[in-house]
Amino acid sequence: MTLTTPPETVLAGRREWTALAVLMLPLLLVSMDVSILYFAIPSISADLHPGATAQLWILDMYGFVLAGLLITMGALGDRIGRRKLLLGGAALFGIASVAAAYAHSPGTLIAARALLGVAGACLMPSTLALIRTLFRDEAQRAKAVTLWTTVMASGISLGPVVSGALVEHFWWGSVFLINLPAMVLLLILGPVLLPESTGAAARGRFDWTSALLSLAALLPLIHGIKEVAKDGWRPLPALAIAAGLLIALVFLRRQSRLAEPMVDLALLRKRAYGGSVLVNLLAMVATVGFAVFLTQYLQSVLGQSPLEAALWSLAPSVGVMIAAPLAAVLAGRVDRAYVMTGGFLLSAVGFALLTLIEADTPLWVVLVGATVYASGLVSAMTLANESALGAAPPERAGAAAAVLESGTELGGALGMAVLGSIGAAVYTAHMPSSAPAAARETLGGAMGFPGEVLDAARSAFTSALNGAAYGAAGVMLLAAALCVVLLRGRRT
Repeated sequence: MTLTTPPETVLAGRREWTALAVLMLPLLLVSMDVSILYFAIPSISADLHPGATAQLWILDMYGFVLAGLLITMGALGDRIGRRKLLLGGAALFGIASVAAAYAHSPGTLIAARALLGVAGACLMPSTLALIRTLFRDEAQRAKAVTLWTTVMASGISLGPVVSGALVEHFWWGSVFLINLPAMVLLLILGPVLLPESTGAAARGRFDWTSALLSLAALLPLIHGIKEVAKDGWRPLPALAIAAGLLIALVFLRRQSRLAEPMVDLALLRKRAYGGSVLVNLLAMVATVGFAVFLTQYLQSVLGQSPLEAALWSLAPSVGVMIAAPLAAVLAGRVDRAYVMTGGFLLSAVGFALLTLIEADTPLWVVLVGATVYASGLVSAMTLANESALGAAPPERAGAAAAVLESGTELGGALGMAVLGSIGAAVYTAHMPSSAPAAARETLGGAMGFPGEVLDAARSAFTSALNGAAYGAAGVMLLAAALCVVLLRGRRT
């Protein structure tokens, strides 16, 4: 059955909640694949012998393709059917996982990771758009989106843990083969449990020019921002960012002239939707930008093994599982803008606590700060996702979800660049000028100089973490202010 107009509000039953559980499986795996190679890359390097550039592409290709195609696939799902796109993405994800697991060369693995990115772009907006179809009651939809956001965030955190455990007992291809059971289950149960739905533009012609423009805008933009985060401002990354922004302007100009645009600019101008996309982007700036510092602090300053650090990094999820549902309940009683503001302010408090961390600070203090900021962040992101999804008309649910997730990807890249630059500047300023050049650049470079140099580097990196925490707290205060200004009184 194809839905083109929103029916009367009805409560979802056991069938819809079972369908949601099925949708969470691909979402978990797609988000895990962003980070699942962190511990597998040494084994891959030993087996396939990729060069430095090829190794970077093995790590980054999935995320680049995923980000570049989200808008295209979201709009495509609105036209051909979200369930159809979801199931096609599941089949492609399974095939690409097998190809990646048994790749015999770096080029083959890079190509397989690109296919995984294409499949992931089919899956992610479809899962969120189908929630809009399955749950028409606002309170039930809020609970469903809370689960969606929690699973997505958990997948990114679980990736390194699963990777470390699998590589410790099996060969590196096992990190891809774990995708198969979930995709097979989705292909079996999806046609039975998931309704088909399309948008009002289902009969219109798909605008391939807009699809190419969105890809050509997002790929160089995100790639350039990530390169700036790693190596600072250089001509080629700066040129990539400029080119991406220029093509984005061309893309937006084209959307304003189309009868059935891929991105509805009128929807983006609605505060309930556009404001939610913006604060969600800022949430990802803090989340991804600071995660790099926290992970390296656990490993290189506190001396934990990669797997041990990954396991400890899951501790804040306990607070998240309590805070996110509580925020959803509060949002049903008071203006959700104030609840989101409270979430961002709570997150700012957590980051403020981490500005006080020193090299010898007990681990539990670090974990408390991380739990506080994660609880506030995920609570606010959950409400932002639900607000954006509720503000979008059902016929544009796929495109609306894709724009929201594209903002998430862009926010993560910006976080690495902005907070990474702050941390790098603080680290360099706190390192003695007499230290070797490699040690003055990064903490990793100082690991080869035990003794006073390494102690100084650990102290400098802790100061860098403090600086990044100050930056993240500032972003959270900005997000809290924007919630009040843009979202107060806005109902979905």
